[in-house]
Amino acid sequence: MASASIAFEAPSLEKHGRMSSGSPIDLVHLAVQTMGDKALEDEILNLFARQARAALHDMAVAEGKALSDVAHRLKSAASAVGAFRVVKHAEALEANPSDAGHLASISAAVVEAENFILKLMR
Repeated sequence: MASASIAFEAPSLEKHGRMSSGSPIDLVHLAVQTMGDKALEDEILNLFARQARAALHDMAVAEGKALSDVAHRLKSAASAVGAFRVVKHAEALEANPSDAGHLASISAAVVEAENFILKLMR
């Protein structure tokens, strides 16, 4: 049962070091979440890239509460993989869905994360 709780706990940055601020995906966070399973990391990153792209598509046609809901879903997915820039911009959009600047920022952060993931998969 202990292994099940480990997979769903947020890692302590004190135990695992600082978040990597230079990378679109915090690979240390991801490794903790996947317990070092590289195949699982690849699968999760690919899934996140697809989810993030679908969220951007949904955001393009959503307004108000619907846009806030999409941003919330994206924030959760990004948090799980360590895409903390995406999390930051998704939180801002979730709080203020009428701000077009937040939508542009989240789009840029998602594209940056996708490009990073593609480079990792080479």
